[in-house]
Amino acid sequence: MGLLTGRPVILDVDTGVDDALALLLAVGSPELDVLGVTCVAGNTGLEPVVANTLRVLDVAGAPADLPVAAGASRPLIDPPHLTESDATQTAEHVHGSDGLADIGLPPSSRRLDERHAVELIRDLLRQAETPVTLIPLAPMTNIALLLRSYPELRPKIERIVLMGGAVNGGNVTAAAEFNVFADPEAAAIVFGAGVPVTMYGLDVFYSVRVGEADAAAMAESDVPSARLAGKLLLFRMNGELDSAEIGDAGAVASVIAPDGLSTEELEVRVELEGRYTRGRTVVDRRSASDKDWDPHRHHPAPVVDVALDVDAKRYASLFVSVVSGERRL
Repeated sequence: MGLLTGRPVILDVDTGVDDALALLLAVGSPELDVLGVTCVAGNTGLEPVVANTLRVLDVAGAPADLPVAAGASRPLIDPPHLTESDATQTAEHVHGSDGLADIGLPPSSRRLDERHAVELIRDLLRQAETPVTLIPLAPMTNIALLLRSYPELRPKIERIVLMGGAVNGGNVTAAAEFNVFADPEAAAIVFGAGVPVTMYGLDVFYSVRVGEADAAAMAESDVPSARLAGKLLLFRMNGELDSAEIGDAGAVASVIAPDGLSTEELEVRVELEGRYTRGRTVVDRRSASDKDWDPHRHHPAPVVDVALDVDAKRYASLFVSVVSGERRL
């Protein structure tokens, strides 16, 4: 594993294009020490998520002994959003038929950890000398299972920095962002577990972008991580855009440089029952006096650090410099 030179983190992913960018950034950052990576079904089924994750870690130059474990293959309550027939496919219009822009990365020889993802996180937290930051970039099923199964480990978690939710509308539905929509009960558990949470949602997700010239230069780089990142970004541009968002990697950047993210402590509830709003993160921005007549006021919502603005140029520059191998402690 890492050399314990930076903040200890564990990433939970459903690796498609943006998770791949996040893994490249996390592994390459001298400010972070990646203790492990766990996988969950989301962008695609669990099996291709695992295969993609291992391939990306190879390109990133992650240590051979970095533990990677498979976790939940379906949400806590809902049936899987992927049918059996497409469980080995991806959202092709977003991630390509193989989940990684059809670049054709070779299979990995890395060995998957035999533990379930929840067991791996449990063991890593128990062994950690200092509290660990969890970075879920996918449906939060694994993290919810961890928090419910091992509540005594909450003090070992410094913070949960998650990509999910939104203040102003969703993407998979008009109300809900995908990672929360995919398992709303899990998200509600994570928000309400009593662990500090930063919500890096859609309000900042699309802001951090790398331009076409930088992406093209990276795609021609001799550095494997830069070359992969450049190709993934160009795939996102699809010859039609002049830039592409780094997506999930922005949440990782906020752990590396938290002062580049503007947040506000706000009450957040996850809608679990609405026919058209299930999975919405209901972010309450009202003043205390405006809540006097709220029938829910006697049942306080979890208070979350909600990302409202981001230093997009700084995070984009950080991303390019790290995955290009230019950033050192």
